[in-house]
Amino acid sequence: MFVLCIGVVAVLLVHKDAWLIAESILAMLHISTDRHSAQLFLDFADRLTDAKLWQAARLAFAYSVLRFTEAYGLWKERRWAEWVALLSGTLGLPWEIRSMIRGVTFMRVAIFIGNLAIIFYMLFLIREGRWSRLAALPAETRDQQGK
Repeated sequence: MFVLCIGVVAVLLVHKDAWLIAESILAMLHISTDRHSAQLFLDFADRLTDAKLWQAARLAFAYSVLRFTEAYGLWKERRWAEWVALLSGTLGLPWEIRSMIRGVTFMRVAIFIGNLAIIFYMLFLIREGRWSRLAALPAETRDQQGK
């Protein structure tokens, strides 16, 4: 839901002055524009273009569709959703490893271990599902499948 909201905000910012909106947000939160983090935020807003906003919106919507599809399939106990969960979890590993190379923190390690746990759990479910389907087959079909 958070990523979906980010996509909507990106679309709403198209053709708007992002720097002015960022400055208004800082004022609303009573954050001084003299602070280093506020300057970074304003610089980021100043570099935003309509093309970057559209690209961010497309990525956010595609990611949301993937996650909602995966959630629906897992909720309905669909076999294909287990594969989607396994692949989407595996695709995030390179970025997690890269972030840990930059610096090991408790949060980065926890996210990495959590993602590995999900990947191994999905592998377990996929493997168990295969064995239970084979066990449900008649004996002569099971012998042919095992060869």
